Amino acid sequence: MLSAHLINNPFADPGVYVEFRYRNRAILFDLGDLHSMPSRKLLKVSHIFVSHTHMDHFIGFDHLLRILLGRNKHLSLFGPPGFIENVESKIAGYTWNLVENYTNDFVLLVTEVHPEHKIIRRYRCQEVFKPEIVSDSEGFDGTITEENFFTVKGVFLDHKIPCLAYSLKEKQRINIKRNRLDEMGLPVGAWLMGLKESILSDDPDDTPIRVWRRHDGKEVLEKILPLGELKENIVKITPGQKITYVADVVYSEENSRRIIELARMSDVLFIEACFLEEDAERAAEKYHLTAMQAGDLARRAGAKRMTIFHFSPKYKGHGELLVDEAMGAFNDGI
Repeated sequence: MLSAHLINNPFADPGVYVEFRYRNRAILFDLGDLHSMPSRKLLKVSHIFVSHTHMDHFIGFDHLLRILLGRNKHLSLFGPPGFIENVESKIAGYTWNLVENYTNDFVLLVTEVHPEHKIIRRYRCQEVFKPEIVSDSEGFDGTITEENFFTVKGVFLDHKIPCLAYSLKEKQRINIKRNRLDEMGLPVGAWLMGLKESILSDDPDDTPIRVWRRHDGKEVLEKILPLGELKENIVKITPGQKITYVADVVYSEENSRRIIELARMSDVLFIEACFLEEDAERAAEKYHLTAMQAGDLARRAGAKRMTIFHFSPKYKGHGELLVDEAMGAFNDGI
């Protein structure tokens, strides 16, 4: 199950924190100011998807680096053309002469996305963050990354520079029927996570699953059961959630088409809404959306819910005007 929320209020730096409940794991869309986020939450982050590197979308990199440095942590970052140079410039701003003595090896895996390919570099703390070539020509077909539990897709939008919008799709939601678990005399515990991973990996039904519990700090094996029997008796599989993030984009026919396609049937669409429709000319000059445009795009994409953000300071103290305008367009015809 996914839980998603803005990292700051709609007038502050953009960003969305998505937590995988029961997995002690999270991802971030954009890296605006992160000081409002507790360190315990940031330590859960495994992937960060940056739309572009304007300051309000990337300044949080330094804060996050400071929190993660010295920890045994692997962090994957994704961004548009020029992203690797941006990351390397951030890293080059510091002196790293003592990090080879660190016990833990913090690792950054950075992917720069281009319209038809991806470039990937690895940076290890204990190697003084020297760039290691992973790939210079990995193909890009719209899929940014794919993990056991989720897939993230992306499209390029026009913000006078290439800007990435992202959509996170949970592959499946695997629910455990607690009453059937009790009826079969099976314990709750960490073994259920292994069961779910086996299902998501599409393992054959005869795959043996270790059912165990923890007693006095030690694992105690209960029994071994075939995957198929457990799927049939204690598992309910439902479609996963979809969360889409759209920031910094001018309203145009091509951008609209791409946003609607990416966000189609999202459970939640996070979309910028910088200006009121009465200031649409100003919005176009700044390459941003109006609240009405944002609401209309969310409605046309068939999103179930919409959250708007990135309000212009022009409306400070009157954010409800942007919300009302966006919701009016979103609910039009309902």
